[in-house]
Amino acid sequence: MNGQLAAALRMASTTRDVRIAAGCLGAVPGVLQQAAPANRYLVIADDRTWKVAGGRTASLLAADGLAAADPIVLTGQPRVKASAQTARELATVIKSSAVLPVAVGAGVINDLVKYAAELAGTPYVCVPTAASMDGYAASGAALREDGFKRTFACAAPVAVVADLDVIATAPKPMAGWGYGDLAGKLVAGADWMLADALGVEAVNPGPFAMVQDNLAAWLGEPAGVRRGEPAALDGLMRGLIMAGLAMQAHGNSRPASGSDHQFAHLWEMEEVAVGGEPVSHGACVGIGCLSMLAAYEWLLRQDVASIVPAELADRTPSAVTLRADVAASFPLPFMAVNAEIEAAAKAAGPRVVEARLRRLQESWPRVAGWLRERLPAAETVRRWLEAAGAPSSAATIGIADAKHARDYRRARLIRRRFTGLDVLHELGWLDAMVRDLFAADGFWRKSRAVA
Repeated sequence: MNGQLAAALRMASTTRDVRIAAGCLGAVPGVLQQAAPANRYLVIADDRTWKVAGGRTASLLAADGLAAADPIVLTGQPRVKASAQTARELATVIKSSAVLPVAVGAGVINDLVKYAAELAGTPYVCVPTAASMDGYAASGAALREDGFKRTFACAAPVAVVADLDVIATAPKPMAGWGYGDLAGKLVAGADWMLADALGVEAVNPGPFAMVQDNLAAWLGEPAGVRRGEPAALDGLMRGLIMAGLAMQAHGNSRPASGSDHQFAHLWEMEEVAVGGEPVSHGACVGIGCLSMLAAYEWLLRQDVASIVPAELADRTPSAVTLRADVAASFPLPFMAVNAEIEAAAKAAGPRVVEARLRRLQESWPRVAGWLRERLPAAETVRRWLEAAGAPSSAATIGIADAKHARDYRRARLIRRRFTGLDVLHELGWLDAMVRDLFAADGFWRKSRAVA
């Protein structure tokens, strides 16, 4: 275990052991006995992950003399769904059988078992089978209930055993999805810096540094990720695990989730699909990342010093206007109800907005300097995503220009987290930014021509 990972584990709230190495699946029995002792264990996988690692995990437990219940192998078409109801059904089995669950799979299996373990009142251990997302070591499970995707409060795994040999066997697109999820941390850091500068949410230095200080290195080998090179997969997996540990250390997802994820959650709730196949979370985050990098580039070209905060604050929408905006943006009732709650939670009155905009003016030289130093160009990241085998344009995940343009406003409304979208909104520049990005010479038209 390297020094960065050891330091992160000391800050984490729940996870006490992480193994990331080729061939480390054999460490599972020892990890269970040390980090998660129990009378009996239960391996939970899906039909694919059972074949690549679930069956071997069960055999390892048996060979080491660890008692285990009959494994659960979930099935679904085209894949197992991230359903809160399924997690509740698993929780009933876990509790009635008095077992400690071992999740063997990717994002959906991990989130289902994580929430089920929480409901059953037991810890769990995670064995990832793909470098596809950042939730393996994170607290909270992203599950759908009544059509709305939300994060359910639950503890992270007590241990993670990530065998790079297993991860290398995952379908090639999955590493690209993970790369897209990791790239989103660029935007998450920028959003948090802005929220800090405006006095909305202070940066927590430790968790912030855990992600941002190493991000460039983790993203540094996109072509290697596509080819499945061991060093590239190792860096990608470490980045994804460290992001989860940072979320544990901070107490919520702020270190790893910003406006990039707001686009992703919107599209996932709307079940965007290509060829009938739902688009993955990481693919959505990657395009959300590009969406916001382009927005930040636009913002950095504007003259923030010239704004008049009092005048802009007087244009702050009323509660009635906000509700009307939500209703017009979300015709589906289940989305509108939840969006209204989230948007209202971060709405501010004119005087608060004025104070925030004054702080933005005062801190802008420092903040703009940080953004220019830390944020790569949107076109650069588009090329990285393409090299990693990840979707690199909205069209490739089934999002047309007209919808994409509308979604800059809609994404702001679905979550109470304050991000760069809220800054652009309070500046009164959100619509102008969107028009420019989709103009003939704007980022999205030019990037599509290049792609």
